[in-house]
Amino acid sequence: MYKVKLLNNISPIVNEVLDKDYEISEDVNQPDALFVRASDLHEYNFDESIKCIGRAGIGVNTIPLDKCSEKGIVVFNTPGGNANGVKEIFLFGLMMSNRKLKEAMDWIDNYNEDLPIEVRMEKIKKQFAGPEVIGKTIGVIGTGNVGSLVANICLDLGMKVYGYDPYLSVDAAWKVSRHVKRVNDINELWDKCDYITLHTPLTDETRNMINKDTLSKMKNNIRIINYARGEVVNEEDIIEALNSNKVACYVSDFPTKKLCAQPKVVLTPHLGGTTQEAETNCARMAAIEIDDYLRNGNINNSVNFPRVKLERSGVNRVCIIHKNIPGMLTNILPIFSKDNINIENMTNKSKGEYAYSIFDVNDVVDDQAYDELTNLEGVIKVRII
Repeated sequence: MYKVKLLNNISPIVNEVLDKDYEISEDVNQPDALFVRASDLHEYNFDESIKCIGRAGIGVNTIPLDKCSEKGIVVFNTPGGNANGVKEIFLFGLMMSNRKLKEAMDWIDNYNEDLPIEVRMEKIKKQFAGPEVIGKTIGVIGTGNVGSLVANICLDLGMKVYGYDPYLSVDAAWKVSRHVKRVNDINELWDKCDYITLHTPLTDETRNMINKDTLSKMKNNIRIINYARGEVVNEEDIIEALNSNKVACYVSDFPTKKLCAQPKVVLTPHLGGTTQEAETNCARMAAIEIDDYLRNGNINNSVNFPRVKLERSGVNRVCIIHKNIPGMLTNILPIFSKDNINIENMTNKSKGEYAYSIFDVNDVVDDQAYDELTNLEGVIKVRII
């Protein structure tokens, strides 16, 4: 029986994926896995029993990845699970950046003049006017699961689309229309675009990507849409650009006190992936990832360990998380051969400072062999399935 501790309200689809072999609750002790949607785990006391964390969503800035890696805790996320939801709210943001729709609706809500509103609105509606998107140019920064959908739908709207993504995978590249003009240098985007839309993770490289310097290279009256992370845009610099009319409108899903006070800002309370379908998709994906790891030791969509998948064979499966240092396999293999344990199949992959090895063996691995593997220098965690 595996134990999964829920740290947030999660879609009930989890109970369909994680079947009778699982105890799923907010109150389980010594859990094998944590299931999280929004909780901040930086101060969390990780029990030694925890083997993995399933994040129902894409962002993992609330999870201490270095600490998890050191403890051999595999952190999963769910890329693409909420992509369609973010694409749809991007369309809202794009249109809100053009016309003063919020102000127009506020005018209606607050209307209290004697003149019938049907008459009055025809006299004042021009103050809420704005441009159309057809024929305009948009730069999509980050063309992964979300950005590829955004780029393609912008083409359908009749826009010229530039895409920038230095980390674009082959799978993601197939999703992007050939009509999207790919640029290899982000500086090629700034003076070409009427709109910039952001769909990148928050990393050291993307933090404050939109700043005083990059803004100075953009067209006047640029419109910037941010459904990535708030910190991708330097707050002080975007406010200054709004006040100087360099930026016509800033749309963000990450409100702050300072941004709320700005008249040319459209804000939503982190609603990008908040749809019933997106929450269900992300919960299902995370549950499948947890299940495959706990039952089979396979890793898919981990942000801190390599992708490793091996079809099951043999009597026992030995899964070893270890440092990515020379000689690890040379030290591991003699422990099996000494006990006449034959390895039927194996795989080994690395990611940065860490590596992961799976061995399918033809005999039961006893406690002595387990202890020897665990005590090897560089080994972080050993599981026998």
